[in-house]
Amino acid sequence: MWLLDKMLRSVMRKGRLVIIDHNGREYAYGPESDAPVRVRFTDRSTAWRIMRDPRIGAGEAYTDGRLVVEPPHDIRDMILLIMGQGDVGPVDPPSPLRRAVDRMASRLDQMNHRARARANVEHHYDLTRRFYELFLDVDRQYTMAYFTDPANTLERAQIDKQALVAAKLHIPAGRGAGMRVLDIGCGWGGLGLFLNRHYGCEVLGVSLAPDQVRFANERAATAGVADKVKFELIDYRDVSGTFDRITSIGMLEHVGARAYGEYFSKTRELLADDGVMLTHTIGRTGSDGATDKWNRKYIFPGHYLPAISELAGALEQTGWKTTDIEVLRLHYAYTLAEWYRRATLHRAEIVALYDERLFRMWQFYLAGAEQGFRRGSLVNFQIQSTKRPDVLPITRDSILTEAARLSAAEQAPEWHLEQQAAE
Repeated sequence: MWLLDKMLRSVMRKGRLVIIDHNGREYAYGPESDAPVRVRFTDRSTAWRIMRDPRIGAGEAYTDGRLVVEPPHDIRDMILLIMGQGDVGPVDPPSPLRRAVDRMASRLDQMNHRARARANVEHHYDLTRRFYELFLDVDRQYTMAYFTDPANTLERAQIDKQALVAAKLHIPAGRGAGMRVLDIGCGWGGLGLFLNRHYGCEVLGVSLAPDQVRFANERAATAGVADKVKFELIDYRDVSGTFDRITSIGMLEHVGARAYGEYFSKTRELLADDGVMLTHTIGRTGSDGATDKWNRKYIFPGHYLPAISELAGALEQTGWKTTDIEVLRLHYAYTLAEWYRRATLHRAEIVALYDERLFRMWQFYLAGAEQGFRRGSLVNFQIQSTKRPDVLPITRDSILTEAARLSAAEQAPEWHLEQQAAE
């Protein structure tokens, strides 16, 4: 406990944290408070395991039930309190050898050949359909929502995200019905249906998650547009044909830095000469490097979050014209906070579907990711790219105008805990 005690005494400057070790001894950090966050360790080795590798030790301790946050606080309160102190890490920084090993492990984890890419996607997305319904918005959007007002509902913000994406595709009025759109990593089909609903375009969504593809096709059939909006279980590298527009929303994170050249070469091959592509991805504001060890091991095997320099370089080297880049700050923090709230409201049902361990793992993932966007270096990038510089307006005014029009045309549904629980 002495090493963890040393670290916490050096970093805790605001808020109050109390740790109770396995023998019942209390250690207090930070200024006095009437409402400290109280954490209890249930075995002797927990503090040592956390300090041995803080990037993964705390998450494993909480998931395994060896680190318990006492009510009325929870793991989100603990994470936001500690990470809100500033630069929090081990007392002794990793050695050059350890940093090199971590970087190599991250690169090896990104080797997403077809079989491995499919296995990685299925690891995360083939949890039961019901599980995701319990915390996502009604349309089941599993990427950053766009909060034009932080007070907006998640449903409203996800509509606004789709409206922003659609506006950046620049589908001219009256021409949508003659266009083909490729949606790479289509999720549960919401964006494809949105584009068809507003523009009449044909959409092909591709994914490596079997249940997502099944459900998306069910939605298209229910909406009566299965002849126009189709979803296939296929690797983007195996898609053929020509498309007028390409969207990639939350998929690039699974490609890996080593494959950016292949990815942007393939998408450029698929796009019509006067086409537009919109890439939406989580990224980092710092330099490139290894991706979070906890998420690689437990949540998103094979994933990598790029720096803008890596994406810009890959786009340039494959012949793309970058026409617009937007850095979206804090929006994902608001999104993750709401996902966490909804998941917690449905704790009993999630535990019944799986167990307490999976519930705690996802609590830690959602809260940890939120702090990465709220106080760390994580952001979202939206990159608009073309083959030619003359296929788009020369100002951004049309993006904002069209996004506002699309948003106003969609009524946000309401999310009800009781209704969701009864479905």
